[in-house]
Amino acid sequence: MPHFDLVIIGSGSGNSILDERFDDWNVAIVEKGVGSTGNYGGTCLNVGCIPTKMFVHTADTASSPGVGTKLGVDLELRDVRWRDIRDRIFGRIDAISDGGRRYRAEGSANVTLFQGEARFTGVKELTVATGSGPETITADRFVVAAGGRPATPDIPGIDAVDFHTSDSVMRLDELPARMIILGSGFIGAEFAHVLSALGVEVTVVARSGALLRAEDEDVSQRFTELAQARWDVRLNRKQTGVERDGDVVRLHLEGPDGAETVEAEQLLVAVGRTPNSDLIDAVSGGLKVREDGKIEVDAEQRTSVDGVWALGDVSSDHELKHVANHEQRVVQHNLLHPDELIDSDHTYVPHAVFSSPQIAAVGLTEQQAREQGVDYVTKIQNYGDIAYGWAMEDTTGFLKLLADPADGTILGAHIIGPQAPTLLQPLIQAMQFGLDARTMARGQYWIHPAMPELLENALLGLELHPE
Repeated sequence: MPHFDLVIIGSGSGNSILDERFDDWNVAIVEKGVGSTGNYGGTCLNVGCIPTKMFVHTADTASSPGVGTKLGVDLELRDVRWRDIRDRIFGRIDAISDGGRRYRAEGSANVTLFQGEARFTGVKELTVATGSGPETITADRFVVAAGGRPATPDIPGIDAVDFHTSDSVMRLDELPARMIILGSGFIGAEFAHVLSALGVEVTVVARSGALLRAEDEDVSQRFTELAQARWDVRLNRKQTGVERDGDVVRLHLEGPDGAETVEAEQLLVAVGRTPNSDLIDAVSGGLKVREDGKIEVDAEQRTSVDGVWALGDVSSDHELKHVANHEQRVVQHNLLHPDELIDSDHTYVPHAVFSSPQIAAVGLTEQQAREQGVDYVTKIQNYGDIAYGWAMEDTTGFLKLLADPADGTILGAHIIGPQAPTLLQPLIQAMQFGLDARTMARGQYWIHPAMPELLENALLGLELHPE
């Protein structure tokens, strides 16, 4: 039974733990493969952040004719070469994935790569179903970075329907004429933008009364209104059944006006993700698992078993690559310096939705501030009220700030509109390093007439108590 100094389960952020400081460690990496192709490198590289944003950028380009008209520029979308788009993107992604696998399999003298599904069969004992049969390995230390997978809703008939998830939809051979997207979160919102921009007729089905309902209420309401003007959006719908009839999928719904059916050639299920703690049988490894399936960790990313750490989607409340990377750096440090442990910092975790329009946010939403009894003031600054917003003829985008009225501490920031994630970054920095609204507004130059004036005007517009 091979024994290692360290076993890493998962080749996403966990793969980045190893650098030259681990050259004298005997290490194993275990990876079952991600997505429909079983690729190496984790969710973000293969089926998540990176390929989806490459599709989003393409969709943004395809959408430009619709924007040009009001600017006096008549443009025309002549064609969408789906296979060329897909093959360009995955021609790059797959090459990186294959290169990462080869490097770990052949180029790391102190690293052994085990390829196959793995399950804990005891404390610090893992059995891997390799191509040559099961192999059991042990180690002094484990890092569980096994990620998550798309969740499947409990709908009558779903097991008999060949639906897509974010793992498979980007590798379609042909774009369908119509697509039903089941789900109202960021995955559904991003794919609705991509597919509709490339010519697919999209129907979005949501159980709730709004899309992106976890966002600030004003942002969610604005996005829902814009989505309803662009897509067939069905809100407050309970899914009562699904079936395939030849080339058509029919989704049966119960809504405010009674029973109804929507149909399309393809169904995309985007109702969330579930951690892979069950696939690796974390409980048999002695790991404490929460009710939501996440592996329980402390501030240092330690699990309930001494010498076993966890990071990323399998344990984190924030299913975001930048959070997984932060936690990876914390685990890396703590492995190397067991007597000088450091904590993960999840105080101000930003996120973005790359749909159309884009959305980015950090900190408290207004509804959270009310629920927590936080004293706050707000300011909504429209894109159309700054010079560059005039240039873009933007009439729907805005920034919403929440701040402490007494000292100007920024409590939350929420942007919907062009380049929202980029515009948000200075506000993340201000919150992280304690820069108050007054100091941020007047303690620096703001380039005129650039888009960051949206931030400047919002900061100046907060009704703070007199100094």
